[in-house]
Amino acid sequence: MRSRNPVFSRRGFSRDNGYAGFNTAPQAGGPAVATQGNPYAQPAGANPYAQNPYAQQDLQHGAPPQAPAGAGRMTMDDVVIRTASTLGTLIVTAALAWALLPVDDANIGRSYGIGIGAALIGMVLALVQSFKRKASPALILTYAAFEGVFLGVVSSVVDNRIADGAAMQAVIGTMAVFAGVLIAYKAGWIRVNRRFYGFVMAAALGFVFLMMVNLLFAVFGGGDGLGFRSGTLGVVFGIVGIILGACFLAMDFKQVEDGLAYGAPREEAWLAAFGLTLTLVWLYLEFLRLIAILNSND
Repeated sequence: MRSRNPVFSRRGFSRDNGYAGFNTAPQAGGPAVATQGNPYAQPAGANPYAQNPYAQQDLQHGAPPQAPAGAGRMTMDDVVIRTASTLGTLIVTAALAWALLPVDDANIGRSYGIGIGAALIGMVLALVQSFKRKASPALILTYAAFEGVFLGVVSSVVDNRIADGAAMQAVIGTMAVFAGVLIAYKAGWIRVNRRFYGFVMAAALGFVFLMMVNLLFAVFGGGDGLGFRSGTLGVVFGIVGIILGACFLAMDFKQVEDGLAYGAPREEAWLAAFGLTLTLVWLYLEFLRLIAILNSND
């Protein structure tokens, strides 16, 4: 199962995507996979999944074998610590941008320009990391720093000029969705399978396409383009964006769960942190946009 997240979809914890350096144990009646140069290869006849019927079933679908315990497997603590580091960097730079880049009439142009520039740099860094074969902690933390500057500026603009308290409301909304999806996922109320993945990907592609069309009409035609970000239609699309973000979270949880089950290398925890941060930023911005639309309609 691949994630919609470019981080996970490239080197994800998926059933159809093996880890570099991991060896698939030989199966009865089938040819053995070459093990030369593979530090994780098992001796002939040794099967690390002998006591795990679920892992044996997954091997039939090309699931990556677990790394030996000494190789440094990813743990939930690794994911939590890396995610906290990434989000902590983002929050610190967002707070600094809020405090040091005023959005009053005299300074809003400069502050917003810096915020947009930081957003573009963050987007480039995110794309670079997404296409790298290995996680780069420095690159991920640098992305978080620039993304935080953008979020600090745009949050200050909305909070101070459109809706007082909007930033805190967006934070609470994002935390509520995260907690709700996590509880629903762990309780088994959300099942991430191929049908779920296909539906979410189709909806996400349609959503992004409509937003791009709306942006083009806004740039060349003026106003709000086709109206997807204002009025009743804007509220509907804001809610759809939040629902999509919740679905992305469920898919991210699935990828992390698979990584833990298949014994992903510890470095993959940085990719998990990066993917979760991308989704949480999406959710926060959708909440912030929805709050701004609702207050603009008052």
